[in-house]
Amino acid sequence: MRSPLVDSHCHVVFADFREDLDTVAQRWREQGVCALVHACVTPEEIPAIRQLADRFPELRYAVGLHPLETGRWRETMPDLFLEACRRDERVVAVGELGLDLYKATNVEQQVHALEAQLDVAWEMDLPVIIHCRQAAVLLRDILVARRQAGRPVRGVMHCWAGTPQEMSWFLDLGLVISFSGIVTFKNAQAVHACARQVPEDRYMVETDCPFLAPTPHRGQRNEPAFVAHVAETMATLRHCSIARVRQVSSRTAARLFGLEALVRDPPFMEEQFVAAPISATTTADAL
Repeated sequence: MRSPLVDSHCHVVFADFREDLDTVAQRWREQGVCALVHACVTPEEIPAIRQLADRFPELRYAVGLHPLETGRWRETMPDLFLEACRRDERVVAVGELGLDLYKATNVEQQVHALEAQLDVAWEMDLPVIIHCRQAAVLLRDILVARRQAGRPVRGVMHCWAGTPQEMSWFLDLGLVISFSGIVTFKNAQAVHACARQVPEDRYMVETDCPFLAPTPHRGQRNEPAFVAHVAETMATLRHCSIARVRQVSSRTAARLFGLEALVRDPPFMEEQFVAAPISATTTADAL
């Protein structure tokens, strides 16, 4: 019996899937993908994502504003997000939110939008989906300050592309690490090291589709079925079975996002987990 698999981050609302989404859904079901968590880039997407959840019962979703969209931030957005969360129990997270200092320089605006959305998640007792690019130190400091203020953040560092040291910061803060197609890229040495080192109950797998298609589909449109390739690479790096990766990553997703009704797996396979050695000198520059 095939173990279930969760795509913990996707964007199938994008126009890339307008013509063939039913066929795409058939493929993800054939791969055993039993649940998908749909991230949100802008509030304008929310009605369309809600309609997708009506269409595909295995889909759950988040509400939020991507850091690269924070130039559009409005002070009414937190109330909009709160209303969306209260309206639909299929909202399982806030995000994707975060910081991106690789493609944008509006740091103050990004931090303001991040803090406001973290407040929404705290009020609704929901996890957050965090985008972080070239901003690990700043993000760590923000999350540490919130924990010290008695408002700790729970959630996931999505599409992980950082170093083992950076990963340890966010693990210490209680966050989960999600690996995307990047982990299948042969030169992604820092991400490979993180995949070996991350604790077994603290990682998930995702596609971030339509972006970052994994090997052997690199350069193509990504889709939820391809999360199976991410799981396969994780198994290779962690010296364990594919079934084990599928089970432990799906259980972590179920626990974080409340997907237990969707993730019903066969009896857990006990086997020895052997982590490969970690190089202290690997860096994200390998990407």
